[in-house]
Order: sequence, then structure tokens, then C-alpha cells
Amino acid sequence: MSPVDTRAAIRPYAFLLLSAIGIPSNLAICFAFLRALRNDRRLLTADVILCHLTFSNLMLGCTGGIPQTLHTFGYKLKFTDLDCKLIFLSFRSFRGLSISLTCLLSTYQAVVISPASSKLDTLKSQIPRFLTLTVTLLYVLYFVSCISTAIHGVANLVNNTMPPYTFNFEFCYATFYTFTALFGIGMAVMMRDLVFIVLMTIMSGYILLLFYRHSKKVKSIRSSDRAQLGARAEVKASRAVVTLVTIYVVFFGIDCVMWLYSISVVWVEPLISDIRMYFTMLYTSVCPIVIIATNPKVQTKLRVYIPERTTHSVDTLSSTV
Repeated sequence: MSPVDTRAAIRPYAFLLLSAIGIPSNLAICFAFLRALRNDRRLLTADVILCHLTFSNLMLGCTGGIPQTLHTFGYKLKFTDLDCKLIFLSFRSFRGLSISLTCLLSTYQAVVISPASSKLDTLKSQIPRFLTLTVTLLYVLYFVSCISTAIHGVANLVNNTMPPYTFNFEFCYATFYTFTALFGIGMAVMMRDLVFIVLMTIMSGYILLLFYRHSKKVKSIRSSDRAQLGARAEVKASRAVVTLVTIYVVFFGIDCVMWLYSISVVWVEPLISDIRMYFTMLYTSVCPIVIIATNPKVQTKLRVYIPERTTHSVDTLSSTV
């Protein structure tokens, strides 16, 4: 089997697998947080950030994963130029939001576990206070800055000829026409995202440093069961955040190498676009798995719905007998 045949055989099922995992799991987490909000009338700061992160991953799966998966299975998607521009705007914006919200989550977790003597201690009250404003600014930042990329989206090529500096996503194309436009926009996008990647890496390193410094102290301190339970919860949450950041840094590193190659050549191979799309979709599938596995609130809200109904029916049956 030739490399082209191998790619054609593997590609549809690879994207189908990511969509089948990512979209339902992100939907489930959104449902869990909405249920928690309905029952508790409020969400914790970390839960609000996780909810927005999950929504961003869900929209990534819908705007990128679904069209890509359908096209790889042979469905002819008849998009207009406006459709492609809106898809690119949504996909690029929510991808950036996924990066920045992961950064915000790691920053908040580092602030929460920082000692009172740390300079980060002053942010413990500031982040919850300005959380809505911060998240709103992130949405505005990415949707405005991604317009420069989205306007290059087209549904069809002139005379069905692939011009230079064009990204082929199969269902849509992004044509930049000149090397200056491609390289300038490409570097600006990469540097914008790199700021958040560097910051989240620093914060995750700080979390690991705190774990190292206090590991011996925690073993020697005798505290109440309630205090130990709270400390364990913070440690578990911090480890989950570090895991998400580690995964994102690895995936972003691969994507960054592919992106630098893409903006430095005249003709971009479709395989390169597939790999970049795949690793973006991979994070949207891995992230909810980590959240479900490590977040007790999400586990509880997803678990109690069916048992409650089952218990109710059993009690009704027992009372009838």
C-alpha cells in the first residue's frame, strides 16, 4: 500500500475517533457544570474557567472536527466563501481561547496554592473579582485578532488551480496570495499564542516547585482530617492542571514546528494541514478525559442523574407492593 493509500485509509477513522470522543465528553462536562449552577446557584472560579475551556473545546470539535470528518468520508460539503470565513474565524478563535483559558486556569491554580508570603497572594481575591472581565477580554482579543486570518478563507479556487501560499483543508481553502501576508500573519499568530504558552509553563513549573518544597513538610505535619482532605483536593486539582498544561505544551510544540514550516514554503502539503488539525483536535479529546477523571464535581453531577431516577423507581415499586 502506497503512502497516499495509507493516509486515505487511516485519515477518516482518525478524525472520526477524535470527534466521537471529544464532542460528547465536552458536552457532558458542560451539562455537569450547568447542573451544578442550577443546584448550587453559583460556580467556583476554577469551575467557571473549566466551563469556558470545555465550551471552547466543544466549538473546536464542531467547527473543525465535524467538517473534516464528513469530508474524509466522502461527503461533499457545499460551503460558500462566507461559510469558510466564519468557520475559520470560529475555529481559530476558539483554538486561541483554549490556549489562553488553559493559561488562566494554571495561573489561578498557582495563585490558590501559593503561600501567604508570595507576591501572587494578592491575586487570590483579584482573579475571582475580575474573572468575568478577563474572560470577556480574551473572547474579544481572539475574535478580533483572528479576523485577519479568516478573511482569506474561500470555498473554491479560481479555475480549480491551487495558487501559492494556500492552505488546503479539503472542505475550505485559506489563500494568502503573497509571502509577506502569510509570514506576517503567521508569525503574529504564533507569537500571540506563545505568550500564553510561556506563561502557563512558568505557572506549572511554580506549582511543581511548591509541591517539591512542601512534600517533606506535609509528611511531618499532623493536621485534622478536614484539613488533610482540603489539601489533598488542592493537590489533585493542581496535578490535573499541570497535566493539561504538559499535554498542551507538547501538542503546541508539534503544531509550532508544522506552522513554521508551513509559512516558510510556497506549496503546503495537505498532509501538513492534516497533522496540525489532528493535534488541535487531539487536545479537545484528551482535555475532557482529564477533567472527568480528576474533577469530583463533574464526576458527581454526571453520576447522580441515572442512579437518582433508578432509586426513585425502586422506591415506588416497593411502596406499591
